[in-house]
Amino acid sequence: MPETQIKGPALFLAQFAGDAAPFNSLPSIAEWAAGLGYKGIQIPTWDARLFDLAKAAESKDYCDEVKGICAEKGVEITELSSHLQGQLVAVNPAYDESFDAFAPPEVHKNPKARQEWAVDQVKKAAVASANLGLSHTVGFSGSLAFPYLYPWPQRPQGLIEEAFAELGRRWKPILDHYAEHGQDYGYEIHPGEDIFDGATYEMFLDAVGGHVAATINYDPSHFLLQQMDYLAFIDIYHDRITAFHVKDAEFNPDGRQGVYSGYQGWVNRAGRFRSLGDGQVDFPAIFSKMTQYGYDSWAVLEWECCIKSAEQGAAEGAPFIAAHLIETPKSAFDDFAGGEKDEAAIKRMLGL
Repeated sequence: MPETQIKGPALFLAQFAGDAAPFNSLPSIAEWAAGLGYKGIQIPTWDARLFDLAKAAESKDYCDEVKGICAEKGVEITELSSHLQGQLVAVNPAYDESFDAFAPPEVHKNPKARQEWAVDQVKKAAVASANLGLSHTVGFSGSLAFPYLYPWPQRPQGLIEEAFAELGRRWKPILDHYAEHGQDYGYEIHPGEDIFDGATYEMFLDAVGGHVAATINYDPSHFLLQQMDYLAFIDIYHDRITAFHVKDAEFNPDGRQGVYSGYQGWVNRAGRFRSLGDGQVDFPAIFSKMTQYGYDSWAVLEWECCIKSAEQGAAEGAPFIAAHLIETPKSAFDDFAGGEKDEAAIKRMLGL
């Protein structure tokens, strides 16, 4: 089979892991994914049914064992995900009770202990990724300012600036740790995080001094739901994109609701996530731009849909991604009409 620049298809396992086979262990879920045509899997580091993060950070032998299991089943590990732990690096008090569910019971109702646990987890993910021979990871930034997204009541002067300064203070040592281990952290730019669009990513980048490890996990679904130009985003930030979630979405505003979707459940929202091919994201254009700019890492399905089952979405996702992978040309399309470089001819043609 001809090689493609972008690797894939791959599958993020977070939405599929469960207590029943084949979703309750790494060997069985890896075999299931490979059977659907996936070549890679992105592993959620918080799910002990699939992966022991503490052990992976301590033991290269364990990481070699994990890689061996995946290879035997026919898949590679694409990245480690620390989304839930990254979320807890920064939590506005308005979300304390909700986000306690992401952490172990012993740190519930203790924001300081919860944050310390989260930072340790995210740092362990860097070491584990290095032990696995990887260089990219993905996750969330957390949020201090998001409850103040809409400027009413009027925000006190300096509130947003201080929120991003504090976010930078929390993440800079973590990013230093990632760089020391040859890793980067691809922030998924996502509503609910303080980094939710290009402007906020730039604010965060300023707060961490343009840190080389502060990269992007590109997911167009979140941009479509905000009505952003997700293709122009690639033009602007392509040199920072180190990971790619292939996720679809649709936005159907009407006379009752728009971008905020009126507090409705997912089925009735104007903006909602969809299985690949069922939404409005222009994936041929995205894959073209990603290829154009030299993206050569994985295309990873993140499945979220309120209409279609996870099993159907996963089965349809692998061939969908495979069909969008681009085989880059070995020569220019118009080489047949050209010839060898001729300096004398060039000068004659220019009258020189």
